[in-house]
Amino acid sequence: MNDHFSSVKTEANFNSVGIKNDKKTIRSWAFFDWANSAYNLVITSTIFPAYYTAITGDKDDNTIDYVYFFGYKIVNSALYSYAMAFAFLVIALLSPILSSVADTRGNKKIFMKMFTYIGATACSALFFFEINADKGVDTLNFSVIMFVIAAIGFWGSLVFYNSYLPEIATVEEQDKVSAKGFTYGYVGSIILQLICFVFVFEPKLFGIVDASIPARLSFLLVGIWWIGFAQIPFKNLPKGSPNFKTEHKNLMSSGFQELNKVWKQVKQMKYLKRFLFAFFFYSMGVQTVMLVATIFGEKILHLPTEKLIATILILQLVAIPGAMLMSYLSSRKFGNVNVLIGVVTIWIGCCIAAYFIHTEFQFYALAAVIGLIMGGIQSLSRSTYSKFLPQSSPDHTSFFSFYDVTEKVALVFGMFSFGYIEVLSGSMRNSVIALALFFVFGLLFLLLLKRVQPSSVVVDERA
Repeated sequence: MNDHFSSVKTEANFNSVGIKNDKKTIRSWAFFDWANSAYNLVITSTIFPAYYTAITGDKDDNTIDYVYFFGYKIVNSALYSYAMAFAFLVIALLSPILSSVADTRGNKKIFMKMFTYIGATACSALFFFEINADKGVDTLNFSVIMFVIAAIGFWGSLVFYNSYLPEIATVEEQDKVSAKGFTYGYVGSIILQLICFVFVFEPKLFGIVDASIPARLSFLLVGIWWIGFAQIPFKNLPKGSPNFKTEHKNLMSSGFQELNKVWKQVKQMKYLKRFLFAFFFYSMGVQTVMLVATIFGEKILHLPTEKLIATILILQLVAIPGAMLMSYLSSRKFGNVNVLIGVVTIWIGCCIAAYFIHTEFQFYALAAVIGLIMGGIQSLSRSTYSKFLPQSSPDHTSFFSFYDVTEKVALVFGMFSFGYIEVLSGSMRNSVIALALFFVFGLLFLLLLKRVQPSSVVVDERA
């Protein structure tokens, strides 16, 4: 597979979709992270999970918080986990088909737009999420569906967004560009989060007397922000490179055929195969931790909502230098694989620590550590995978579809197992220990990766 790793000098001149390392194109690409990361912070990490837990629970350790979803009685936090797992399953099934269409017709930007508009509209519809017995209002069923659709929109757009990385940046710049995207995302999401804070913490300034309005208004603002700033990448990114050789194939099946084709290539590349196995297992842990952290703090530690949201915000701030630090360490000091090994080891320690924490300040300390490694492992995983790809290919959508499916299937297992173990054992703490085991398996595959990785691969000359 040596032909998959052309020299950097040759790749710098690759011009199928425009000149690589163009500052305007890269900046526009990063603004997609700025636009949609507001969803990731407000909806999956802070205000929505805190609001969801507050209106579906009673904060009593002696009782189990149940809700009725289309007539079925279920633990409230388990419903949250299952809803996310279902959204990821849908994406895992859809993305190969859509990637095939985008790859064939060279219109990946159209699908970025489609998922963005669907996701942002569903997010805005969460404004109607309310459970109020006095008013006779209960929109839980509708709101959980909108929550799932918003998640599908967010994660569905990312497969097309990520596939731009090797097209707009040369190999030696991909760590930096990937980190820039995450940095833009953190900054943009924090700005909107601060705007939402004004409504959440000072509703009287706006004459708001309904306690549910500030949170619900935040959901609406996320949808508007998401669509608004997405117009920057939609305007400036190339639409993609068509592959006319596949235009007569059955588009419903060719996506899965393309994934099978990618898998056959991956099986011949020991380093890439073992990286994907490692990525699969540690992604079960990383994404699940990020998605349930707020619910854990609200339900297990009974932290005040305002303190919990502020903590997650600080976590996002810490993640910015964290992503930049991982980029520096991987490219200048230790290499990608070595840094990933170190970060996954820290994640294992964080999961074990989470099982034992009982106080507010212990949660804050743990959140600070997680924040530092959260952005770094996401950014570094994406750029490491990008570097392993056949750089001479004009379109990497199929490879990133494979990457995306790997991550989504991992999330299905991660979120479902988290909810199921809680229901089975009666404690979210036991679910956290299961996440530690996922990280252990990921670490083992990273260690195996070091043993087979050839020194000629650009990704990790120092490993």
